[in-house]
Amino acid sequence: MAGKRCYYEVLEVERTAGDSTISTAYRKLAIKYHPDKNPGDDEAIGLFKEAAEAFEVLSDSQKRQRYDQYGHAGVDSGGGGAHFSDIEDIFDAFGGIFGDLFGGGGSRGGRRVRRGGDVQCEVHLDLLEAARGVKKEVIFQRHEACDDCDGTGAKPGTKPAPCDYCGGHGQVLRSSGIIRVQTTCPSCHGNGTMIKDGCSGCRGSGYVANEVSRKVDIPAGVDTQMRIRLTGEGEPSPNGGPRGDCYCFVQVEEHPLFQRDGQHLICRVPITYSQAALGAAIEVPTLEGRETLDVDAGTQPGQVYTMRGQGMPDPRHRGVGDLLVQVNIEVPKELDAKEEELLRSLADVEHANVTPERKNFFEKLYEYFTAQDEQAAS
Repeated sequence: MAGKRCYYEVLEVERTAGDSTISTAYRKLAIKYHPDKNPGDDEAIGLFKEAAEAFEVLSDSQKRQRYDQYGHAGVDSGGGGAHFSDIEDIFDAFGGIFGDLFGGGGSRGGRRVRRGGDVQCEVHLDLLEAARGVKKEVIFQRHEACDDCDGTGAKPGTKPAPCDYCGGHGQVLRSSGIIRVQTTCPSCHGNGTMIKDGCSGCRGSGYVANEVSRKVDIPAGVDTQMRIRLTGEGEPSPNGGPRGDCYCFVQVEEHPLFQRDGQHLICRVPITYSQAALGAAIEVPTLEGRETLDVDAGTQPGQVYTMRGQGMPDPRHRGVGDLLVQVNIEVPKELDAKEEELLRSLADVEHANVTPERKNFFEKLYEYFTAQDEQAAS
């Protein structure tokens, strides 16, 4: 995608680089452009974010495979790319790889604000909805602040007390020579507070499970297992940070007439022997209705005709796939008298050895082998 540098170029590694090389390269850049080392330097912050985004993709084998195959388009627009809304997200995800150097990572001298967790749900579509795009209602579970304690987790009428171990910061600072390393408080687990008397409504957690309904815009061309992100609709942060996200995983139901192959659709249409031999104009279904398809004389079983632009759109790129019509010659199981007469006349013209009618099995068998012997002797 325009405007983005190659992730391998960002981390200054080769495309064949292993996981340890990628981690080492990111660690060096993270320390070099760390906001605490470059206060007020917007360019350094931008490079810090860029390095984190590159590492987020290249350190994940599945995302890296998509990136190697499709570039940025393979990991953006719901394909699994980085979703860092600010510097705090980066510290939350990767702070441990370089030890939260410089005394505090992204906490800015106080308790680190952590982003809430993500949730997921499924959205089911039929093929026509997937082709055109649609607005759908989805229902999912997430946690909300407890009404009894207003989300504090403490028994109504009481308040959480500051943690004695970290003084309410949620972090403790350890020094080793000239390097200071900040880690999560082992007593309060980063919350900065301790609850002595817990709320009975939420069992001291401050949150209760809740069912949520939201509308989601589904872009045209989505396929099964693609995901759509609802920003800020996930779990709440445990200490006042932003909510996580909700990821809607798409499930496109099977269609009775069309089989999907990426952007293309496949439709198998039966035709008669006479239509295949003589050619015909037949009606075929498309997503937009009926269309006429010219079948050539002499069409063979399984032959495929391509109807351009009658397939599925691509949600990330312009263009529409094709409809591939595969014709199958249908042999009737029953014939009326006129049809049988005509076909037997055709068989005589072709000198075909067809099975006689109204004769028992042994008579049919005798005539069959007699004909075979005569042909062998000629």
